[in-house]
Amino acid sequence: MDSQIMNVLGDRVLELGPKPDAEGPYKNFKLTRDADGVAWLLFDREGTSANTLSADLIEELDKVLAELEGQRPTGLVIRSAKKSGFIAGADVNAFRGATDVAAVETEIGRAHAVIDRLEALRVPSVAVIHGFCLGGGLEVALACQMRIAIEDARFGFPEVMLGLHPGLGGTVRFTQLVNPMQSMPLMLTGKTIDARKAKSLGLVDAVTQERHVRNAVKDAVSGRLKRSRPGMLNNVLSLGPVRGFLAGRMRSEAAKVAPEAHYPAPYALIDLWEKHGGDRRAMLSAEKTSFARLMVTPTAQNLIRVFFLREQMKKLAGSGNKIEHVHVIGAGAMGGDIAAWCAGQDFRVTLADMKPEPIAGAIKRAADLYGKILRKRTAVRDALDRLMPDIQAEGVRNADLIIEAVPEKLELKQKVYAGLEPVMKPGAILATNTSSIPLQDLRTTLSRPERLLGLHFFNPVSRLQLVEVVSHDGTDAQLLKEALAFVGAIDRLPLPVKSSPGFLVNRALTPYMLEAMVMLDEKIDKTVIDAAAKKFGMPMGPIELADQVGLDICLDVGDMLRSKFGDMLPPTPAWLREKVAKGELGRKTGKGFYTWKDGKADTGGMSAISEPSAEMIDRLMLPMSNVCVACLREGIVDNADVVDGAVIFGTGYAPFRGGPLNYARTRGVDNVVSTLDALTDKFGRRFTPDAGWENFK
Repeated sequence: MDSQIMNVLGDRVLELGPKPDAEGPYKNFKLTRDADGVAWLLFDREGTSANTLSADLIEELDKVLAELEGQRPTGLVIRSAKKSGFIAGADVNAFRGATDVAAVETEIGRAHAVIDRLEALRVPSVAVIHGFCLGGGLEVALACQMRIAIEDARFGFPEVMLGLHPGLGGTVRFTQLVNPMQSMPLMLTGKTIDARKAKSLGLVDAVTQERHVRNAVKDAVSGRLKRSRPGMLNNVLSLGPVRGFLAGRMRSEAAKVAPEAHYPAPYALIDLWEKHGGDRRAMLSAEKTSFARLMVTPTAQNLIRVFFLREQMKKLAGSGNKIEHVHVIGAGAMGGDIAAWCAGQDFRVTLADMKPEPIAGAIKRAADLYGKILRKRTAVRDALDRLMPDIQAEGVRNADLIIEAVPEKLELKQKVYAGLEPVMKPGAILATNTSSIPLQDLRTTLSRPERLLGLHFFNPVSRLQLVEVVSHDGTDAQLLKEALAFVGAIDRLPLPVKSSPGFLVNRALTPYMLEAMVMLDEKIDKTVIDAAAKKFGMPMGPIELADQVGLDICLDVGDMLRSKFGDMLPPTPAWLREKVAKGELGRKTGKGFYTWKDGKADTGGMSAISEPSAEMIDRLMLPMSNVCVACLREGIVDNADVVDGAVIFGTGYAPFRGGPLNYARTRGVDNVVSTLDALTDKFGRRFTPDAGWENFK
């Protein structure tokens, strides 16, 4: 037993070589030497829980390398002293607001020189990698002669998510080491891979456990480690004509997910490799220029903004989650998926419904989801064990949080609450996933309305990161804090909103979707309407989205919002009601505006029959910005940045635009207001600019 405990603890404690002096000469590094004369260089960025690369850290690394060149140790081990992982990439703060290409290129040139100096060290160098090794961190590891991964290591180049490609020599070193047919797609998609996959690609030379690190290092330094070498295929794939052919294929793949007009980075990376893939020095030099050019593009600056919006929204969650057991009522599409997600995030979940069939369906969907997102079969089994069918609703008594996800009917929800309230634990939270009923109406039947709040998830739950956390005037502040912490604990981004019809996201989306219906009424073809939204940068058009959400839900939300906001919303065409009455509800019934097969709309490979006009794009997109300004003015959300984050993470709004308010700011508020005025004259009151524009900065 003792040896087992020692093994488990042994895996927790990082093998970091000899103990460094407390008073070392470096701020962010520790340098020691072991009995074999091997130097151990530990990355330990001051005052943070994760290592990131910044200009000052790279400058200090240069001094360390100068010392190593003088000392000539028998080998060099590079490791992180942080539990969280190796290096999580560059410090993105340094990228914000960059406007001068030449300045960026000079800065990146300095960093290149340091990485080249590491690569040129005349001693066997080995990176020992645990946890996350991403972006610039992976570029440091690639400059070592050998790489040893601990089993939990994760590798990736996420730069494309920020509108960039690797910039510290990674495009060159990675494509030379790993077959470009595998290395290029990893950089083009930003996906991460685990240690086993990294070993099979030849990115790392060995995978080991923490307790074997010393021996693995000895093998590496002495030359006993069998190193992975690029195969003959790499040489063939690096020939000019072959690169030309492959680059063409890569471009057409990239175009399916990211149009070049909106996302220049993947295409810049393909160009770089196609032009210079056979010439190391030329490619290293061209990489600096290409990286600097991308850094100052609006796309990169807006995607960097979105990165910080995500961080800002994570902070809204706070910490100290107290919830352990979640009880979900209603195993339909939303309830079932919420339950599955929570169980997948280590929560104990009971799932109740009136009938056993929906619960069985939800568990099947959960098994499919876990198969995709959890890497180990044991993890899939454990997650399914935590998701418990509960037809008798026994879970209510012990749950810390109850999430109600029954259909959007006030009487039905009130009836459910009447049965719950007497049985709930005293400190438990009652949360509703309603998207359309204001909390003020729901709280009337409760004896303790202070524990009611909204947790509004978005469909599909596993992909959209936003959860609106809705409070009414009487919500208990402590319970609200606990709900925000819970949303953080299930790896979702909370948006605190005050209860008001449609909250923020549905109120912003509804005019967009209803305007598309009005356009259909004007006999504009659905492919052209969807193409207009995609041209702006939306991931899917409003007609396809309506099908995805469910036409019945669109109708309910539209009716509810029209009862409150009247002509400020586009009218609901009569034929939409008929469609819903006939049961043509979109994806869930297999037919809506499109026919759906296996969860995908059959657009029949249609491209739009005509080019959408600028006016069509404005009719769809500007009302979203207008509503966001109204929500700020009304105090439903108190921060413009968070509004942008919420609409991006809750609807997939074109991220490279930085959000609907950022888009308005970039386009110019005067231009937006005058365009809305012109649309009002032509189409009616629903385009009236909100009073909030006057004070909007």
